[in-house]
Amino acid sequence: MESKPGKPIAVIFDMDGTLFETDTLLVSVHQRVFRTLREEGLYMGKTPPVELLLSCLGMLLEDIWRKVMPDSSEEARARADVLLLQYELEGLEAGEGELYPQVKETLEALKAGGSKLFVASNGLEAYVKEIARHKGITHLFDGLYSAGEYGTQSKVDLVARLLKDHGLEPSKDIWMVGDRSSDVEAGSRNGLTTVGCAYAVYGKEAELAEADIRISGFPDLLAVRV
Repeated sequence: MESKPGKPIAVIFDMDGTLFETDTLLVSVHQRVFRTLREEGLYMGKTPPVELLLSCLGMLLEDIWRKVMPDSSEEARARADVLLLQYELEGLEAGEGELYPQVKETLEALKAGGSKLFVASNGLEAYVKEIARHKGITHLFDGLYSAGEYGTQSKVDLVARLLKDHGLEPSKDIWMVGDRSSDVEAGSRNGLTTVGCAYAVYGKEAELAEADIRISGFPDLLAVRV
C-alpha cells in the first residue's frame, strides 16, 4: 500500500496518554475501586494516590496492581481487575472521559491522506474498544489491538502481531505513536519510526528520550515528516 507523499503508510497509536486523556475518567474510577475493595474486606489500607495508578499506564494490568498495592492478596488484585473495567465502562457510558484536543480531526486528516490507522494498547479489550466507540472514532481504525484480547506479554509482541496480521513489513514509513517507553521500545524493535507524545503527563520525560520524534500536541502529527 502507498500513502500520499509525506504521509505515513500506517500509524499505530497507544490509547491511554496518547489518544485518551485517561485521568478524565480514571480519577473517579480509582476512588470507586478502592472503596469497594474496602467494603468487601479485600483491602483495608488507605487509597493509594491516583497519581501512582496514572504513572503505571502503559503497563500490563497485573503489573499495575503489584505496584499500586504491593501488599495486597491475589484475590484483591483479581477483584480490582474486575472492578476497574466495570467502573471504567460505566463511566464511559455516562459520558465521562475525554480525548485529547483535536484527536478526532487529526485522525480524520491522516486517514484522508491515505494512512492506515491502528491502536495497540496494553489495556483490556472492552476498555479499548469502548473508548473508541463512545468517542466516535472506531470507524477511523483498521484494527484495535489490545493485550487483553491477544494475550501478549509486551507491546513489542502486540505490535509485531498487528504488523503480521495486516501484511505490513517493518518500515520507517510506519509510525508508532505513544507516551511511554514501552511504546518507543515497541516501535523501535519492530523497525518503525517512533513518535513520543510529550504532552502526556503520566510518565517521565526521560521515557521518550529514545523516540525519533517528539510532539507537544496531537495535531503536530500532521506536520511530521520522516
